[in-house]
Amino acid sequence: MASTSSFDIVSKFDRQELKNAIDQAEREIRTRYDLKDSNTDIQFGDNDITITTANEYTLQAVTDTLESKVINRKLSLKILDYQEAEDASGARKRQVIKLREGIPDDIAKKISKQIRDQFKKVTPQIQGDTLRVQAKSRDDLQGVIQLLKDEDFPVALQFVNYR
Repeated sequence: MASTSSFDIVSKFDRQELKNAIDQAEREIRTRYDLKDSNTDIQFGDNDITITTANEYTLQAVTDTLESKVINRKLSLKILDYQEAEDASGARKRQVIKLREGIPDDIAKKISKQIRDQFKKVTPQIQGDTLRVQAKSRDDLQGVIQLLKDEDFPVALQFVNYR
């Protein structure tokens, strides 16, 4: 077996699943007794989610509801990057949640170094916001995947294009 095998490490999420999770959370917020009159608004932007609600208590309840719906949709909570909660007009609270997609350079370098230290016959390459991992042995690639699954990185990792 002279050919090399490879796979890509990416950090992406299904936007439609996230939209469905937000829709489910909005539906639950409209029907929940303690949140019904809070006049909560959830805006889903291109790379962020903005929650505007009555006060700190309802903000916490809304974020808990949103997180539970995200988990139910098989999405990782690591895609949600909470910013500082701020005051909005009319004594209301606003929470901006940025969406993480792609692997930042510092984390990609850390992953690459860890792979090189553990597996001598495996070559990781940083390609933009993804990592390509190549090796002659598929067993080594499986070992790399297991190593990275056991680690806890601040981004959600997926392993795609395994060939």
